[in-house]
Amino acid sequence: MQPSAILESALYVTDLDAAENFYGEVMGLERIAKVPGRHVFFRCGQGVLLLFYAEATRQPPKPDARLPVPPHGTSGPGHLCFAGTAEEVEDWKTRLEGEGIAIEADFEWPNGGRSIYFRDPSGNSLEIAEPKLWGL
Repeated sequence: MQPSAILESALYVTDLDAAENFYGEVMGLERIAKVPGRHVFFRCGQGVLLLFYAEATRQPPKPDARLPVPPHGTSGPGHLCFAGTAEEVEDWKTRLEGEGIAIEADFEWPNGGRSIYFRDPSGNSLEIAEPKLWGL
């Protein structure tokens, strides 16, 4: 057996309001859920991006919790890569620079495909890349 896809990915943020603005306004993702002080979730293609305030998720669930999700969380910058065509990667570079967001790296992979790297307001490393870098 093998999972068919990644359904959701999580990043941990230091400021939920700044994260909500960045991923909603700059990245153009649709917000689908929010609990102030804990999390904000966005739809991205066929998957979901979960943004958590780590301190709130490290606590064990209350005994009467409706959703007894185990504690989780991390500190320090994480990484997430969004997929894009060659044209979209170029368009994203222009858009991000227009928003004053620095592009930390922009290169072609030896096996094909271009990537650009930048940071979200919490310092997470984000990438937009052509899927062909993984043979997709």
